[in-house]
Amino acid sequence: MKNQINIQNKRARFEYQLSDKFVAGIKLVGTEIKSIRDGKASITEAYIVVIDGEVFIRNMHVAAYANSSFSDHKLKGDRKLLLNRKEIRKIEKHLKDKGNAVVPLKVFISDKGWAKIEIALAKGKKLHDKRQSLKDKDDKRSIDRAMKGH
Repeated sequence: MKNQINIQNKRARFEYQLSDKFVAGIKLVGTEIKSIRDGKASITEAYIVVIDGEVFIRNMHVAAYANSSFSDHKLKGDRKLLLNRKEIRKIEKHLKDKGNAVVPLKVFISDKGWAKIEIALAKGKKLHDKRQSLKDKDDKRSIDRAMKGH
């Protein structure tokens, strides 16, 4: 079941230098989990905040479930992430420094059927770092083409 749903944030690896990664549970209501299981969610504009010792994901878009009734969920509401105290303290400490962020990398369904999110501690890249990333990507692509041709 794990490989069926894999919603990724591809811009995160381009925009940030990633360090420590965590896997957290997401506290959801019934229609939200059904939409995620259908693959109708986006984390490209989402970010992580810590409020009163609790971790939340903001701006995560979960589309309305097609077969739901009148009591639907908020499309971009805050959703609580389930982490242990040690991980929360590490995230709070990381966010105190200027230029640091915590970004979501991917949303998936675990083997037990729970919605999980992979988040990473990140530091924003400068423009020249982004250019270097693009150059490395192009070089790798041209090497792969040359190897495939032979």
